[in-house]
Amino acid sequence: MTDTLQLTVQHPRPGLAIAAVAGDVDTRTADTLRREASEVLERGCPHLVLDLSQVGFCDSAGLSALIGLWHAAQAAGGALRLANVPARLMRMLILTGVDAVLPVHATAAEAVTIMADGPSTSASEHGSVTRPSAGGGTSEPTEVEPMACDSAHNPSADLS
Repeated sequence: MTDTLQLTVQHPRPGLAIAAVAGDVDTRTADTLRREASEVLERGCPHLVLDLSQVGFCDSAGLSALIGLWHAAQAAGGALRLANVPARLMRMLILTGVDAVLPVHATAAEAVTIMADGPSTSASEHGSVTRPSAGGGTSEPTEVEPMACDSAHNPSADLS
């Protein structure tokens, strides 16, 4: 487990962001993920896709952070979707039933396409959750912004 979490934020469309999460999402980093991703939501991107392909470990605190971000996205008038979820984390989402609430997609590009067609706030509005697969597909970001996140806030990151 590490104390550092890396977020790389892309803005493929106005009001929509993709945040690639790298590192472990656990008791040491869950609050940082929640805080930094919430800032993205608050700064005009109420529709958020979390690309979790580089998450090595996620515990119950990380799962709680994801649920908290789902609520924050709804409160901002948007939606949260997960993409590229590692198999271990996907098992946790299924076992806890969270996959029925948080839409899961094989790729960030798939999540962006569905959100552009009509963002929803829950998986049930589309009837099913897409399970991650080994398929490809990428989106072309208009802006890429690395943000190192640790226990201290990174004031130099401009998320707008």
